[in-house]
Amino acid sequence: MVVSLIPPPPPMSDEYLAIVASWRLDEKITGVLMKIQRIYYPLFAAFGVPMNLVTIMILSRGNCGLSKCVTRYLVAMATADLLVVILDLILRHIPIRYEEQFIFVYSIPLCNIHAVLLYAATDCSVWFTITFTFDRFVAICCQKLKTKYSTERTAAVVLGTVTVLSCLKNIPWYFMFSGWYVLGNNPWFCDVYDTNYASLGWGAFEILHYIITPCVPFILILLLNALTVRHILMASRARRRLRGHSSGESPRDPEMESRRKSMILLFVISGNFILLWAMYMVVLMENRIGWIGHTVYIPVFVTELGFMLQQLSCCTNTGIYAVTQTKFREQWKNVLKYPFVVIVKFIKQ
Repeated sequence: MVVSLIPPPPPMSDEYLAIVASWRLDEKITGVLMKIQRIYYPLFAAFGVPMNLVTIMILSRGNCGLSKCVTRYLVAMATADLLVVILDLILRHIPIRYEEQFIFVYSIPLCNIHAVLLYAATDCSVWFTITFTFDRFVAICCQKLKTKYSTERTAAVVLGTVTVLSCLKNIPWYFMFSGWYVLGNNPWFCDVYDTNYASLGWGAFEILHYIITPCVPFILILLLNALTVRHILMASRARRRLRGHSSGESPRDPEMESRRKSMILLFVISGNFILLWAMYMVVLMENRIGWIGHTVYIPVFVTELGFMLQQLSCCTNTGIYAVTQTKFREQWKNVLKYPFVVIVKFIKQ
């Protein structure tokens, strides 16, 4: 009889088995998302670039019934979103998902410049949305200030200031990253200098970067929309009382219907921005906290989903503001019909 000298393995606890099951589920979901991304990102690029280009063209013509001030904001938002699609989606995420076809990217020493441009464009995309929200807040709630602030010249100054500050704010990324690319799907897509991996100084800079974009915008957009909705509700109550005194049981009020639509639009804007950016912000903060020595586990599929949702925001920001305009939709229809009109004319000739 042979007696084994190897002790039997200790029984695995229920907690350990639960962790293993969680890891396996994470791997399965991540695998599915990565396969989806190989289709999602190219399709999204093929959709996002022309959509933003056509939006810029339509708005720039000034035939949508919008003021020049509003048009400037919407054109700036569409331009920033277009740059994010090109710099982040086409030049970053697609090469990551198709790494075997983009292996030459490793040898291109431009990642630090790419990072500065990408983060500056992202900041502009977010803060242009905030400045436009503030402009609408002033136009609705501050009638005395409206005539001075909600002008084409003020919009140009505000947008130019945001652009310059966004570029200056992101220059430190040039010195934090080396010029070489690392095709890994994480917030740091460039080689990082060794001295910066665990540096508290650079860690503080990154956390400040993520607080400015998008944490502060989260707070501002909620605050501005809450104040705007409050003003609309108070004005609506006063108008309802006046109409009730003057005509008894008043009929349907078109003005109140318009205000109600404005409230719905504001809530959609807030919800869209927060929904599409919240998960991405959590991923960014988790990555930085991990580098400075604090372990925070977030499933990999959450990271992948965060990237996908954040990219989606580059086509919804302008859409929410502009596509709801009837004249803008008519211009879009004309653009879509134009190729068919040309073909029909050519055939008839």
